[in-house]
Amino acid sequence: MPLSRVFRAAPLALVAVLGLALPARAVTIEEVKSAKGITAWLVEDHSVPVVSMSAAFRGGAALDPEGKRGLANMTVDLLDEGAGNLDSTAYQSQLEDLAAQLNFSAGSDMISLRLRTLKSNLAPSFDLLRLALTQPRFDPEPVARVRASILDSIAREQRQPNSLASRLWWKAAFPGHPYGLSSRGTAETVNAITPDDMRGLVHNRLGKDVLIVGVVGDITPAELKPLLDSTFGALSDRASPDTIPDKVAETKSEVEVANMPIPQSVIVFGEPALKRDDPDWYVALLDLDILGSGGLASRVTLEVREKRGLAYSVSASLDPLEHAGVILGQAGSQNANAAQAIDVIRDTWKRMHDEGPTAKELADAKTYVTGSFPLSLDSTGRIATILVSIQFDHLGLDYLAKRDQIINSVTLDDAKRVAKRILSPDKLLFTVVGQPENLKGAVRVTPAGGILQGVAGNGLPAEH
Repeated sequence: MPLSRVFRAAPLALVAVLGLALPARAVTIEEVKSAKGITAWLVEDHSVPVVSMSAAFRGGAALDPEGKRGLANMTVDLLDEGAGNLDSTAYQSQLEDLAAQLNFSAGSDMISLRLRTLKSNLAPSFDLLRLALTQPRFDPEPVARVRASILDSIAREQRQPNSLASRLWWKAAFPGHPYGLSSRGTAETVNAITPDDMRGLVHNRLGKDVLIVGVVGDITPAELKPLLDSTFGALSDRASPDTIPDKVAETKSEVEVANMPIPQSVIVFGEPALKRDDPDWYVALLDLDILGSGGLASRVTLEVREKRGLAYSVSASLDPLEHAGVILGQAGSQNANAAQAIDVIRDTWKRMHDEGPTAKELADAKTYVTGSFPLSLDSTGRIATILVSIQFDHLGLDYLAKRDQIINSVTLDDAKRVAKRILSPDKLLFTVVGQPENLKGAVRVTPAGGILQGVAGNGLPAEH
């Protein structure tokens, strides 16, 4: 996720012909606008009688009100648990009878959905989605069941070192900011959520003005337009505005450690970085691929794992959000080696800051970043998700056609300059869960909810 973005709709007739790595054919993205003014990006593919739709509403769990943290997450978990005159069992049975797949999710900055259905079942499948978005029931039984499931997940996360280390990092980097809080909420806030709260979220935050739609498959613009109106036309015209302030992640020189008696320390680390609309985004993308992609040739992997055997895996990447940008990484190391692993990560960070990449590293990164991206477009569902992601970030209808050119135009001087700009070894914030040995300057912390002797952000592709 995730990730300043002013979208100007392209004319209806404008299409972009793109050479994607799909079965030996170009792919055309067309902007379709319905009679009621609902816009979708469409890629027609009539080779298989299947249609996939991805949609998103700007504004996600970060907008949950104080005391009701987890509201967006709980609401989306219940949207397909009964709607209209269909209770949970009847609604799910109809989805199954139609061989349709419908999923909702809530990230920090968006609420999203995915629908996949057979061409022959387009109308009834889209109508089930309409009911979920406009007439969700929030009946007592599914509300109690979903609430219990979420509470169980929250409790389990407190015992999972990876989840706990990540939660501690976000809390330390964004104190007092919604990004520093879990989108699942706490036991207290989840228990405070009522069906009326969830109905209010549906009415106030699922508005047509923040709706983004991508459709791929066996459907024409003429067929799609009335479906857009029938499915989304009854939504609120305008959603409640996004009121989240922009925030630069905070940094600390000391390492925060939560004690857990496990043989391996989980290390999460990161620092402030660029937002997605920054002109240096693509340069930074290449720099981070060189520094922390997780591949055997990436610098942190080479230094931490291959040369010294301090961790099985270590990686770092850009993590853009709507109101912040960070570089976020993770590693796992034996307790006895955790302190040295952190030192090596810092040293590797400093060398990349001071010297930047080599010409060969930059060339290899360009080859990988341009070559691997089309492989992510291997299904109608994934292409639909990419269409939403491109719209969310206001990248333009021609983005896929120009992406390789933008990346290949990055110079070595660019890469060195941006490495100095975004990489600050003295600003790296580390959180560790485990029992790391000989870790100087460590500060012991206790996660919210209590710790445990013996026990711990946008649904869109980040590298588009």
